[in-house]
Amino acid sequence: MMPQQSSDNRQHQRRLPVSIRWFADLRVNDNGHEAPARRVTCERIDMTTILYRLGRFCARHARAVTVGWVVLALALILAGSRFDGGNADAIAVDGSDSAVAQTLLDRAFPGRSVDPSPVVVEAPSGKLTDKTYQDALNATAERIRDIPGVSAVSGPPAAGTPALSTDGRTGYLTVTPESASAATVDLAERVRDATAPATDAGLDVSIGGQLGQQLSKSPVHTSELIGIVMAVIVMLLAFGSAVAMGVPILTAVLSVGSGLALLKLLGNAVDIPTVAATLATMIGLGVGIDYGLFLVVRFRRLLAGGLSAEEAAARTTATSGGAVVFAAGTVIIAVCGLALSGVSFVGWLGYSAAIVVAVSLASATTLTPALLGWLGPRINRFSLPGSRHRTTVADHAELDTTVWARLAVRVAKRPLLTALAATVVLLALSAPVSTLRLGQMDSGKLPTSTESRRSYDALAEGFGPGANGPLRVVVEMVDPATAPPGAKNAAGQDPRAQDPRLVALGAVLADTPGVREVSAPVVSADSAVAVFSVTGQTSPSDESTVELVHRLRDTTLPQALAGRGAEGHVGGLTATKADLAERISQRLLLLIGAVVAFACVLVLLAFRSLWLAAKAAAMNLISIAAAYGVVVAVFQWGWGIHLLGLDGPVPIESYVPMMMFAILFGLSMDYEVFLLSSVQEHWHATRDNRRAVSLGLADTGKIISSAALIMVAVFASFLINSSPIVKMFGLGLSVAVAVDATIVRCLLVPAVMVLIGERQWQLPPLLDRLLPRISIEADPAAFDPPPVAAAAGEHLPTDDEDTVAFTGHR
Repeated sequence: MMPQQSSDNRQHQRRLPVSIRWFADLRVNDNGHEAPARRVTCERIDMTTILYRLGRFCARHARAVTVGWVVLALALILAGSRFDGGNADAIAVDGSDSAVAQTLLDRAFPGRSVDPSPVVVEAPSGKLTDKTYQDALNATAERIRDIPGVSAVSGPPAAGTPALSTDGRTGYLTVTPESASAATVDLAERVRDATAPATDAGLDVSIGGQLGQQLSKSPVHTSELIGIVMAVIVMLLAFGSAVAMGVPILTAVLSVGSGLALLKLLGNAVDIPTVAATLATMIGLGVGIDYGLFLVVRFRRLLAGGLSAEEAAARTTATSGGAVVFAAGTVIIAVCGLALSGVSFVGWLGYSAAIVVAVSLASATTLTPALLGWLGPRINRFSLPGSRHRTTVADHAELDTTVWARLAVRVAKRPLLTALAATVVLLALSAPVSTLRLGQMDSGKLPTSTESRRSYDALAEGFGPGANGPLRVVVEMVDPATAPPGAKNAAGQDPRAQDPRLVALGAVLADTPGVREVSAPVVSADSAVAVFSVTGQTSPSDESTVELVHRLRDTTLPQALAGRGAEGHVGGLTATKADLAERISQRLLLLIGAVVAFACVLVLLAFRSLWLAAKAAAMNLISIAAAYGVVVAVFQWGWGIHLLGLDGPVPIESYVPMMMFAILFGLSMDYEVFLLSSVQEHWHATRDNRRAVSLGLADTGKIISSAALIMVAVFASFLINSSPIVKMFGLGLSVAVAVDATIVRCLLVPAVMVLIGERQWQLPPLLDRLLPRISIEADPAAFDPPPVAAAAGEHLPTDDEDTVAFTGHR
């Protein structure tokens, strides 16, 4: 027997979204029979419910939420400025030979194991050994030694020392920070200020190494401003309203500012790479503005449909907010997948981006609905003259009149031809990726105006290009190093360096092909470890330098130390980056496989289709391959490289492809989900696959294009950054998004969906029973009350078992 329900209760149940499952009221007594005196109501909460209630709460308390966000953001920014932990580019590849070498150095030379930064000095006339210059250099060295955070400073270059060039006009001091994390911008600026005696004496001074890189960082504020201005223009044209445009801009700026402040605070506990903040800014601005765009579009349509501001904001959060949560979650998990590299440096590049995206997500689901609820109809104020923009949901007839509909019809008429043409273009863009070579960047690729480049050029001219990246050969001895009988104790030299094993090894190292110079060994206090500085004949970025590293490890050291009770390792930044490139090459396929598998599972759960899951993975992969191809053609081949302000081809830093893949796969899922959600909605309405694809493209084409244009503008604005690595990310990400939003989403995806046909909406019965049902974006109409109350005892309308009434019978 069907228990009766009141009209109020039935209407209350119908106001909730379809994805909320309510169980009908049960009236039971202790014996299990019906008893009107007792009622039990059970409710299952899901993401749509949570987002709906969150959006409604924020809209209802709009002023408090908005003020709270502003206060929190300002507090974080102030705290980040006050307690900035700085950046550290210390790279350690666990389990590698360079990591073993660094461990030995840390243990044997505490406080002096960090790679030193050279302070290069050039005499415009005369020689550095002239008394005037020597006095100035001595004063400079003393001032640098007094700086907190400096562990050691080598003496000024003098005659007969390796620190003086053969012509006597170029030399260097070395500055060793106390730790890798101590090599901050503040320390670098203090060191530069301490060189005043040398510059006052007329010497040309430039700083290299880690300290020089800190001084050579290009500020990102200009790129941020350009990206924001371009986003403003695009959204003004898309929205036709200055107020509507301002909401995504405000939320993105606050979220990015808060996220970067969190990174500064985290810098006190962990090593945050220097480039992490720049990448996080690029991604944070792009996704933050895009998320705001999607939410504002939905809100204006719901508002135009007659809803109150509070209800429209709540439904916006429950519907488009669900897609935002899905997209942001995909990006976060994808970039966190960089931890699979096994390298902390690369992992924190991903974590940093994930933190900023997470803050952007929090802003989109709380601050944005608060602003929308606060503004209400004022969201359409300050419209552009003559602007006419649709804010209501278009019916099928209206969609058929759009430019996107005409494009969709053409694609649907010739799906095979369209798919083949798009594939040919994408394969052409992807072709250069077959020649991709992972390498390492050095300061010789930076603009000539930067501090690091000036230091690099001066060292290369005076001491050869290899002086910019010396290798550190670390020898661990079972028997301590000892001075041989009768060894002379020369001034400034350690007699233990004359140990026959070390002397013999030094000679072998000097005779190794590719070696330009070998320093005298430095022996640890316990005489168990010795370290040689080996200068190669080629620059750190040259492939010959990597070959030298492997030659030393595989041949020179094993042969020279065999049977001598000693073991040699090759370390230093140059060797570490070679190990990083090798590790990335080993782990890249693992990352790709893990991220692709994860994305396929998400699409399978969201759209319940094996075809759509496989298609989404394939489309995303081909978009990323096209981006890789363009990056290789421009940076590795040198096509148009001068347009980016670089002198010539540069190596592709080893972690760039891995980082790009994680970011782009996450971002591509954003547009994929948005398009598929619309196509699926029209499929349920029409049950005509070709028609659903056309309507889905017509309904989302403008929004996807606007969002992609904003993302491209933000990413491309970072091409003006002086760092070639940032330029790589800027070009690769902007090209990938442009290709993904045009050739892939507007041509290839619709064509493939038409070719697959209706089977893409079917799932094998076994999987259909096993897989849980999740909903990305609820239908706003599901929140509406029914026009007529159901009669007593009548079943509530159901949608694919989303509502189940328990009546005692199943």
